[in-house]
Amino acid sequence: MNLATPVPVIDVYSRRGCHLCELLIGELEPLVRGRAEIRVHDVDDRPEWREAYGLRVPVVSCDGDEICQYNLDRRAVLERIASS
Repeated sequence: MNLATPVPVIDVYSRRGCHLCELLIGELEPLVRGRAEIRVHDVDDRPEWREAYGLRVPVVSCDGDEICQYNLDRRAVLERIASS
């Protein structure tokens, strides 16, 4: 039986129509491909996300810890997924 090692999950909190969000996701996808799963969440889908993030999008987190916001911090993301 082959048990695959789970990959880290990177959460991106974004908003529809947000140009910065689109840019960040476009940069993040090739960076973590095959090393992490990306889950994109629209902050307007849940009141608690809207309250927590408001206009402060995009925000990248892993296991509830914020890694970066507004712009992709490649080094921080890679360090995080390497330690997961």
